[in-house]
Amino acid sequence: MELTDLVAQLGGVCSWSDLRACASARRVRKATAQGLLVRVSRGRYTLPGLDAARELATRAGATASHTTAALHWGWGVKWAPAEPHVTLPRGRKLRAHARSGVVRHWRTLAQGDVVDGWVTSKVRTVVDCCLDLPFDEALAVADSALRSGVQLADVVPAAAALPPRQRRRVGRVLLHADHRAANPFESVLRAICLSVKGLTVVPQHVVKARGFYARVDLADADLMIVIEAESLEFHADAAALQHDCRRYTGLGARGWVVLRFTWSEVMTQPHYVREALTMTAAVRRTATKGQARTGPAETGAVVAVRRSA
Repeated sequence: MELTDLVAQLGGVCSWSDLRACASARRVRKATAQGLLVRVSRGRYTLPGLDAARELATRAGATASHTTAALHWGWGVKWAPAEPHVTLPRGRKLRAHARSGVVRHWRTLAQGDVVDGWVTSKVRTVVDCCLDLPFDEALAVADSALRSGVQLADVVPAAAALPPRQRRRVGRVLLHADHRAANPFESVLRAICLSVKGLTVVPQHVVKARGFYARVDLADADLMIVIEAESLEFHADAAALQHDCRRYTGLGARGWVVLRFTWSEVMTQPHYVREALTMTAAVRRTATKGQARTGPAETGAVVAVRRSA
C-alpha cells in the first residue's frame, strides 16, 4: 500500500510508529524527502497541503478552518480534505480565480477564534466541524480533539453561546465525543453504532477473566457484543496470527459475539455495517430476554477503562 493511502486511511495524520508498522524507515524518509508526506512535529506526519492552505488563506484574507484546521492541530479526520477549507467574514467574496480548489464557509469570527492570523483556534475548529460536517465526520474531529488534550469544559461555553438550533447540533456531537476512541476509523464506526436502536457501545473496553485479557475497540456489555475496527495491520508472523485467533476464540468462548469491520466497509458501506449491527443486536436482545443478568463475578469482570489522552 502507498504511504499516502495509509495516512489518508489513518485520518490524514499519523505517527512514526503507524508508518513503521507497514513500511521501512528508509521508505518513510524517502516519501518525506519527496514531499509525499510532511513531518509536522516530532513523530507526527500528515499529507502535503497545509502550507498551501496557509498561503491561500493569508492571500485571500480568509481563515483556514474545519478539517484543514483540524489537521493543522494534529487531529485525525474521517476524510483528509482534497481542497482546503477556509472561513470568510460574512459578505466577503473571493475573486473568481480564487474560488476554485477551495471549500468556502462564511462566519463572523471573534478575535480569539483566529490563531497566528490564519487558522481557527482549537475550540473554534471543534465547533465549526460540529456545525457544518455530517455527524460521523464531526465526531471523528471531536474525539481527536479530546484525545489531544482539548477539554469539553472549554468547548461547551462556546457551544452554549450559539443560537438554539446550532447549539443542539453541536451539543449532539459533544454528548457522544469520547477521548478513548483510538482513531477516526473507530469514531466513524461508533457513529454508526449510535444509530442502531438498543445498542450502547463504549470504546476501548477491557474484558477480563481468569487467564484471559482483551482490550476491544467497542463493546456493548449488556448484550455482550464486541465490535472491532479492523486496521490495516497485517499478521507479520505465525505468532501474531495465533495471538489474534486466540483473542477472538477466547471472547467467543466466554459468550461474546464478535463483529469485525474493515475500513472500506465502515467508510463506504455504512448501510451494510448498520444492518449487521441491527440484526445482531436484535438477536442478542431476544436471546437474553427474561434472563437474569449475569454479574461480573460469574462471567469475568468487564471493565470500561479510559484511554489516556
